[in-house]
Amino acid sequence: MKRSFIKSLVAIAALAAVGTSFAQERTIKFATQNPVGHPIELGMKKFAEIVQAKSGGKIKVSLFPGGQLGSDQANVTALQGGTLEMVSMNSGILASVAKEMTIVDFPFLFANAKEADAIMDGPVGKKLHGKLEEKGIVGLAFWELGFRNITNSKKPINTVADIDGLKLRVIPNPINVDWVKSLGANPTPMPFPEVYGGLESKAIDGQENPLTVIAANKFWEVQKHLAITNHQYNPQSVIFSKKVWDTLTPAEKKILEEAAGESAKYQREQSRAGMATALDAIKKGGMAVTELSPAEAAKFREKVKPVIAKHAATVGEATVAEVMAELDKIRK
Repeated sequence: MKRSFIKSLVAIAALAAVGTSFAQERTIKFATQNPVGHPIELGMKKFAEIVQAKSGGKIKVSLFPGGQLGSDQANVTALQGGTLEMVSMNSGILASVAKEMTIVDFPFLFANAKEADAIMDGPVGKKLHGKLEEKGIVGLAFWELGFRNITNSKKPINTVADIDGLKLRVIPNPINVDWVKSLGANPTPMPFPEVYGGLESKAIDGQENPLTVIAANKFWEVQKHLAITNHQYNPQSVIFSKKVWDTLTPAEKKILEEAAGESAKYQREQSRAGMATALDAIKKGGMAVTELSPAEAAKFREKVKPVIAKHAATVGEATVAEVMAELDKIRK
């Protein structure tokens, strides 16, 4: 009788534990630099919807697009401190947190989106995000900004030589500074929320970003020329504060991980579908569009080879070799 009573108590306790997994409502602040309507912001909305459904409304996700909570660097600091729960940002920016992340900014690393998906969703992507944990950041998934292109207010870019002398805003990390320098341009590191103002005031001549970012921010208002260079692919890291993560229940963690992965598929679809629409909007906005020929693109690759060699040493030869070996498999 006594044993059966104890079993009953254990069963009641177990049921209570399940029932209280979501007893406490949570609100997660989720920030990005990208504006409302951008594929990243659409992915954030999808993530919030999935979390709402899976948690029965117990976990709410508040979205802060357009750099409302400060620059990427400010968001990283807030994430590590536990005052901000979640961010989506260019994975390359996280090279300042874990040097291995530098590899995602290698120029011409991926030839197409299929290669990028295979690498970022595979063992390499998991390892890269794993490097962030000891620095207070949990990687949940990779979304995308896509392939980057160059805009400027001074001249059309038909050859690599045309880039020479331009003052270009770059994402604030060493490899981006170096590859722009290798082309004879003047790199200017600048947080994204300051870019439009810098272009408008002529503090910088140009910038480089995926077509969806260029269109969403209406850069045609302050830029005359777009060159389709596809020189760099930008995965976006969907990351979470480890300080907050460690306070979550296993059930809550599972919901957030599943939602990040499920929304990644949707977000990439939005990003890729948005490229043609964005290019059309850019042309309608009045920007003149040029494209590097295969011969000029080859010259571009040649010029940035020393930059890749330099930063391969920083990333670590083992990491670079692993990525290149995975790419070889995909390309066969």
